[in-house]
Amino acid sequence: MEWWKKTIVYECYPKSFRDTKDQGSGTIKGITSKLDYLKSLGVGAIWITPVYSSPMVDNGYDVADYYAIDPQYGDMADMDELIGEAKKRDIRIVMDLVFNHSSDKCAWFIESASSRDNPKADWYVWRDPKEDGSAPSNWRALFGGSAWKWCEARKQYYLHSFAAEQPDLNWENKEVRKALYDVANFWVDKGIGGFRVDAISYIKKPEVFLDGEIDGADGLADLNKIGPNKEGILDFLKEFRKEVREGKDIFLVGETNSVDVKQLKKWVGEDGVFDMVIEFTHISPEFRNYEKWCEPEEWTLKELKQNIISFQYAINDEGWLPIYFENHDKPRLVSHYFRDDIDKKKAAKLMAVLQMCLRGTPFIYQGQEIGMSNVAYADINDYDDISSYTQYELALAEGYSKQEALAGVHNFSRDNCRTPMQWDDGEFAGFSKAKPWLAVNDNYKEVNVKRQEEDPSSVLNFYRELSKFRQKHKALIEGRFRSYEDESDEVFIFDRTDEEETIRILLNFMDYEVKIDPKYEEDMDLLLCSEENHEKGRLKPLEALLIVKYR
Repeated sequence: MEWWKKTIVYECYPKSFRDTKDQGSGTIKGITSKLDYLKSLGVGAIWITPVYSSPMVDNGYDVADYYAIDPQYGDMADMDELIGEAKKRDIRIVMDLVFNHSSDKCAWFIESASSRDNPKADWYVWRDPKEDGSAPSNWRALFGGSAWKWCEARKQYYLHSFAAEQPDLNWENKEVRKALYDVANFWVDKGIGGFRVDAISYIKKPEVFLDGEIDGADGLADLNKIGPNKEGILDFLKEFRKEVREGKDIFLVGETNSVDVKQLKKWVGEDGVFDMVIEFTHISPEFRNYEKWCEPEEWTLKELKQNIISFQYAINDEGWLPIYFENHDKPRLVSHYFRDDIDKKKAAKLMAVLQMCLRGTPFIYQGQEIGMSNVAYADINDYDDISSYTQYELALAEGYSKQEALAGVHNFSRDNCRTPMQWDDGEFAGFSKAKPWLAVNDNYKEVNVKRQEEDPSSVLNFYRELSKFRQKHKALIEGRFRSYEDESDEVFIFDRTDEEETIRILLNFMDYEVKIDPKYEEDMDLLLCSEENHEKGRLKPLEALLIVKYR
């Protein structure tokens, strides 16, 4: 089994991880300084979000130079040191590739935008206006507003699926693809262990840009209902895999919006274009159609389970997935999947068991291992996230009050996961000696690494125990998946089975005791429990139980 299937991946958001320059934002050396801490979690790979040179309109996902490190993070020597020091600890560094778009400050785009006949004129997606001079289509960008921006020098519009400062690259152009493959191979030669490929679902554009169905007060149509995974995208990605992945000891993880279970084998597995794909069904259960933060839909545990279970069965025989419940774009899991008044420590442990025991590679997001929770800033201007501003303005346009619009931001802002890492109870949570770029969560004195290091029952030490437990029991890595009680809105019960043992995982998602059928514990021995003094046939509130039968 490949190394990346047997390890744990830790997602690091460098800007918020640790500051070693007293500048208020994180550094590459900050990651290097905590490698031993990450090793204690059983981490074998660290995915770092973009640290390339960038104007930071979208916190690094607008790349100006793919071959340079942004000065706020350090320099290339710092990156080489991180790769080398991580390797000494048997940890690989995984880079984030932003290949759907670049920054509008990228030299490629500056040249492309200068005229219609320069060498890079066709490196981005340019179109003439409609006869009335308006944009080529009525698409709404994912960060709000029209997905098209006018360029006076060319008398044309360019497409930007995200912010106006993030023009989409033209993958139809062979020179563009070659330039991107060269970027990836530059980093492979540096000794990294793989790539997470951002927003890759949007690289294939339709042949004709047609108007979509208007679905908002802005008179625009949701690009997500029109844009992702167009026919022909797999041809691009097969070429990408051949040029970047084949013959190398790395892995590729694609961020693939709108890939369902029936399509999975085309994306991962023996003939797949990626080693793993990040799927979204379980991460945003309240947004089945259009992500509007002020209008979340009701969801049930049963629905959440069905999303997870369908993909688990799909990879029993072929393919692989990252198992994640937090990332840099989503809320904190203890706030997202549970009510505000729930015991967050118990909830964090419950979700840790679920994540570590499902089939796939666990992807832990920084701070998840200590149970960090959402933040609720008092004013929209306290937020930094571009999508939070977009969603706030959208809510106001839809007739919601400022308070209601801000409530949506509190619940779903990407800044919930971007607040500084809480290392200790000192000023600025030990993240920096200077005022951080984003305010620290108010609960840092109670929820921090130092305090949890000293508490044997902490969420942090529970993660460490689970990590060791997972390595000890091969069934939790290689074993097949089987679920029970799929219709239940209270419990999640499933097995992981290999030739030596069956490990059964029983999880009570309720804040009250739940009775379970005694048959689930017959002839099985206790392995691990998140609560003391487990009673057979009963699961305490938010209890996570692991039992085993040896074959």
